[in-house]
This record gives sequence, structure tokens and C-alpha cells, in this order.
Amino acid sequence: MEPGAMLVFTGTHINKVDRKGRVSVPAPFRATLAKAGAAEIAVFPSYGLKALEGFGPDAMAALADDTFASYSFYAPDRNNLATQIFELTRQLEWDPEGRVMLPDDLLSHAGIVDAAAFVGKGRFFQIWAPETLKAQRAADSAQIAQNPPRLVLRRPEPT
Repeated sequence: MEPGAMLVFTGTHINKVDRKGRVSVPAPFRATLAKAGAAEIAVFPSYGLKALEGFGPDAMAALADDTFASYSFYAPDRNNLATQIFELTRQLEWDPEGRVMLPDDLLSHAGIVDAAAFVGKGRFFQIWAPETLKAQRAADSAQIAQNPPRLVLRRPEPT
């Protein structure tokens, strides 16, 4: 991967979860991660959603570097964020079939039982129970209909 290049996750991919909690990381996600030489994902429970947050190594490093830059070392908010993000993160390597084992506490947090929806969100992704994702999408669509976002694309600054 080129220095400074960012991994980008797109699409929604629904895969079965077996009795042991194993689920295949979608092939497009594995291909994206392979660009960074990664054979694992970092996953932690979402703070405000019944979902899991997933990252590749580049975004986890960016979180470590950027998230805490504006906080005093002993600030309570810094400690709370560090707990939510880093203490609760699980590094999950995939097996030769591309599967990871989602621990019981993560499955429980997201309400995942027999299927998991991997949802690309740009530099990160989320993992949802498909029925919970469907309800969240409906809520998001209603909110967007009431307050449409304004997307502004900017040209990169010349170097």
C-alpha cells in the first residue's frame, strides 16, 4: 500500500454466523485489508448503536494518534474514550477460510445470532444483526428526509 493511502470499506455484505460465533469477513473487505498487509480486523462495541465498530490497522493507528491529541493526559474524557475504544477492542485474525470468531460479548452487544451484516462506512465498517440494521436504516432515512444533508466535495489541495 502506498504511504499515506487510506483503506476504504464499501457495500453491505450479509454472512452466516455459525454456532461457534465464526463469520466470514466479506471478500471485498479482506481484499481491502490485504492492501495494508493485514490479516485481521479490530472490533469494539459501538457506544451509541446496537452494532460493532470495525477498523483496519490504518484507522486504528489514526484513532490512536488523532483522537487524543487535544486531551490532557489525565482528562476524564480521554480516559473514557480510551476505555471505550482501545480497552474494549478485540483484534480478530481470520482463518484460511476468511472467518473470524466474534466473542460472545460482542455478539450479545449487537444482538447477532445467525447472520451478520458488514456495512462499509468509508475508513471503518460496522457489523450489525441484519434485522437491527434494517430498522436503523429506516430511522436514518426518516431523519435524512426531514433534514437533508449537504454534501460538499472539495478538490485536494495542490502539493
